[in-house]
Amino acid sequence: METEAEVINNFVDPSPMITFYELLPFIQQLIIGALLLFITYLYWMLYFKESPYTHQLRADNEKHFTDENGQQVLFPSLKDECTLDLSVIVPAFNEQDRIRPMLESCLHFLTDANRKCTFEVIVVSDGSTDKTCDVVMEYVQQYSSDRIRLLKLLQNRGKGGAVCMGMQSARGRTLLFADADGATKFEDLEKLEIALHNLTSNDITEYGTKLHAVVCGSRAHLESESITQRSIFRTFLMMCFHTHVWLFGVRCIKDTQCGFKLFTRPAARILFNNLHVNGWAFDVEMLYIAEKLKFKLVEVPVHWTEIDGSKIVPVWSWLEMGLDVFIIWFKYRIESWVIRK
Repeated sequence: METEAEVINNFVDPSPMITFYELLPFIQQLIIGALLLFITYLYWMLYFKESPYTHQLRADNEKHFTDENGQQVLFPSLKDECTLDLSVIVPAFNEQDRIRPMLESCLHFLTDANRKCTFEVIVVSDGSTDKTCDVVMEYVQQYSSDRIRLLKLLQNRGKGGAVCMGMQSARGRTLLFADADGATKFEDLEKLEIALHNLTSNDITEYGTKLHAVVCGSRAHLESESITQRSIFRTFLMMCFHTHVWLFGVRCIKDTQCGFKLFTRPAARILFNNLHVNGWAFDVEMLYIAEKLKFKLVEVPVHWTEIDGSKIVPVWSWLEMGLDVFIIWFKYRIESWVIRK
């Protein structure tokens, strides 16, 4: 018969057990490797992610628009004198389903006989692969290329890059950029225009001219209502992002991300000749520059409606914007980026 010790030994797993302490050196190496990768990535982001002003370079095909007769016509430049009262810049990436209602609303408002305002709408197709350009060209045929133009970018540059390229091609005395989803009502433009008139008719700014002014549409007054419709996690991320922007970016504007902003032409010339960020956080850099140059800035409440089809990925896009905000602060702080006046 087997003894008790022999019976126990027969049930013992002969394979050796790996203890936590034996795995500890391997875990430490993984952590050190991950930290080195993160530091390398952060260093690349801070120093080599963007070359100054490269987003303003454009291919020959991007310098022209197609008129209603199918002819290629050279875009004007923001450096030229204005020839219209208003330019509306609409960045669009694969917006075939949302841009038609937006253009209907925009053009219906701008062509109202009571406005008596000359205008143009520049839709910037940011490397769209759907039928966005076809939809816009329908309106070119209907309203003429003097009132609506398509700037077709060959590659996707990001929202900031698209807005910048559109601004560089505008003819207006004042310039508005509006999102292609139509979330903001165009009737609110009148409130922005009144605010801009009040800014530019007051005393001159510290920068030296009363013509450097920006009016920002704002959804801050809707924040309490929107919080009740969001999850606790999304509300927490939103509050963290606002705090992050306040610490490292802009302090005089609560809602930096609303896609409804009106500029004087002199202000647009300086701001859109200095932008580096092509992504979602370009608004923060733009307003950061405006604050540094003591431009006149004001925030105006606007109506806003959530439209399905947003290109923002709720968590990842906010993290990306948060990193870009820190990069903006850091690069201007170390004078890697310098404001050109």
